[in-house]
Amino acid sequence: MTVAPNPLSDLLAEKGVLLADGATGTSLFAMGLEAGEAPELWNEAKPDNITKLHQDFVDAGADIILTNSFGGTRHRLKLHHAQDRVHELNSKAARIARAVADKAPRKVIVAGSVGPTGELLIPLGAMTYEDAVDAFAEQIQGLKDGGADVAWIETMSAPDEIRAAAEAAVKIGMPYVYTGSFDTAGKTMMGLAPKDFPAVAGDIGDGPIAVGANCGVGASDILATLLSMSEANPDATIVIKGNCGIPEFRGEKIYYSGTPPLMAEYAHLALDGGARIIGGCCGTSCEHLAAIRIAIDSHTPGPRPTLELIIDKIGPLRNKTSEEQAPPRERRSRRA
Repeated sequence: MTVAPNPLSDLLAEKGVLLADGATGTSLFAMGLEAGEAPELWNEAKPDNITKLHQDFVDAGADIILTNSFGGTRHRLKLHHAQDRVHELNSKAARIARAVADKAPRKVIVAGSVGPTGELLIPLGAMTYEDAVDAFAEQIQGLKDGGADVAWIETMSAPDEIRAAAEAAVKIGMPYVYTGSFDTAGKTMMGLAPKDFPAVAGDIGDGPIAVGANCGVGASDILATLLSMSEANPDATIVIKGNCGIPEFRGEKIYYSGTPPLMAEYAHLALDGGARIIGGCCGTSCEHLAAIRIAIDSHTPGPRPTLELIIDKIGPLRNKTSEEQAPPRERRSRRA
């Protein structure tokens, strides 16, 4: 199925660089979501909270808001005895975001968040590829019916699961984006390197609108991932949605080290590194996002950043082997 022209591609063409939103989980925990509670159930139980989540990010300048549906497959919802409510909860997630986007004073894209199933595919696990496609298609159909503009496949690790989600999006007639979490020695948990990531599902349908990285272990590491990805695929439209610094426990609560000025610096480096969609993941509040918005709008293009510059501006790499994922010419320069 050929995907028709879509609002995300149109807005990218118009604006050049887009701001994606910030942290869903961190924001909902601040509103009272309990550990172990399914955020997706709030689409029905507490829709005003989800509306506020999206509205706050739009007010901070986001061009793209992600629906509250990350764990919206039957496999994840089964943990909360809601596996028979996939369409209902995902369509509600999209409708809530759509209502906020439609009231915004500018064009705002509703991206239907699609996270991993939590299952392993054969031969490592019991789930077949066909079952994965079916589960993702069920979720994405709900998101489409609720008004999402694009399937936003995120925090992925396994190539087969990425392909299954992309195939499901095409089956339902939705354009798609996919991002991975490079949190294990500079690769995804299943061993995917940044340089190989854009090709994982590039042949499915019309290919992705954008690919990239989200979450991971910190802003410095996701910028290193960006350098590797953009070096290997200079024509790719790259998303980075990094965590707000490094998490640390203070008592029973998690705090993130990133300040608004640090996240603004992250945005400047991301722009010079080739990113075209920039946002924040865990720990990224509206204050951080507003700082990123200002950075994008005021950015003066500079040279492509080096790992040394990233470390100097943002802080040390958490994954020491992230340096091994850097472009070969940069590794050579560091040895010189």
